[in-house]
Amino acid sequence: MHKYWQMGIDVGESYPAGRRGAKNAPPGPSADDDGISDIGSSFIWRITTGSNQHRRLSTTKALADRMKLLYPTSLVLDPSKISSAFPTLSLHPYDVKSPTIPEEHRDASILVTWTNSADNLSHAVKNLTQLKWIQSLAAGPNDVLSAGFDASKVKITTGSGLHDHTVAEHTLGLLLVAARRFHEMRDSQNQGKWPGHLGGPQPDRPKGSFRTLRDANVTVWGFGNIAKTLTPHLLGLGAKITGIARTEGIRNGIQVYGEDKLEQVLKGTDALVMILPGDQTTRHVLNKERLGWLPSHAWVVNVGRGTSVDEDALYEALEGGSIGGAALDVFETEPLPEGNKLYGAKNLVLSPHAAGGRPQGSEELIAENLTRFLKGEELKNII
Repeated sequence: MHKYWQMGIDVGESYPAGRRGAKNAPPGPSADDDGISDIGSSFIWRITTGSNQHRRLSTTKALADRMKLLYPTSLVLDPSKISSAFPTLSLHPYDVKSPTIPEEHRDASILVTWTNSADNLSHAVKNLTQLKWIQSLAAGPNDVLSAGFDASKVKITTGSGLHDHTVAEHTLGLLLVAARRFHEMRDSQNQGKWPGHLGGPQPDRPKGSFRTLRDANVTVWGFGNIAKTLTPHLLGLGAKITGIARTEGIRNGIQVYGEDKLEQVLKGTDALVMILPGDQTTRHVLNKERLGWLPSHAWVVNVGRGTSVDEDALYEALEGGSIGGAALDVFETEPLPEGNKLYGAKNLVLSPHAAGGRPQGSEELIAENLTRFLKGEELKNII
């Protein structure tokens, strides 16, 4: 049996697009059915059952011949790892901090983004008129969507999974800073004082305090890939972990409750780890009321998105002593403006959005999605 596909190339036995009623050209699925559209001239390509695989490969390579991919200079990438299967694909680096995309590259079909400036992305929205797919290396699509890209018009994929290890490691570090009071030791050092109260004999797991991860009740709000990477390390140090997510269930062996159980869970929490995405549904979800549910010794660690925490309410809780402390890697405004009151807040540890910043496996993800894209298959991490 013959199958007919409308493709954006002219290979094999073909018929002009739009002539589905032409002789020997029965109807077939559209370009969108195959995940590829408007690439070059449209033709209907006949694939015979016996040579499907060979013709599919030829088609994929022919598509690669006609495409240009732009990759960012903000990250060291090996282009050969990206295009090893498609050596004729046109790859070009671009400066993500430049306010414009070079004119000679405005015919790009694929754009890889990483730490692009707002001006750069805004210019790309207006000038990359042939763009078919954006591969962001960030964990979420916030910057791409904020720039004005429309996921209904261009495919957008994220770097979810590339930051799991680094963010989990940083989170563990912040929890240890909080529990072992490293920040207080550093403050004393800067003042030329010996922090004797933090040394010598210490009570083992005193009640009503967060001094160790052993037997500590750690609540992880936002139970995705990063949480699944983090929790084995916490368990190894003896922590008791509870998850909070939109849906209840067992994930990675951890009991995860729905947000309807939030008050109950927070009231028994020693350390709250927030790993939530940034969107309207998560904006200021940790507000004054919910901060009030935490015990007075509890710490808040946020490595998700700054918008998920009401910073004014958090500042009041820190200054008033209604929570034990906070360690933040993300903020509503970044960089945090000079003179912001959070710099002087009691028991607040700040890190400059440093938990990620080093995506691991970028070339492999781009290469895998490139293959899927050229074959018209579902892309990984598509929004």
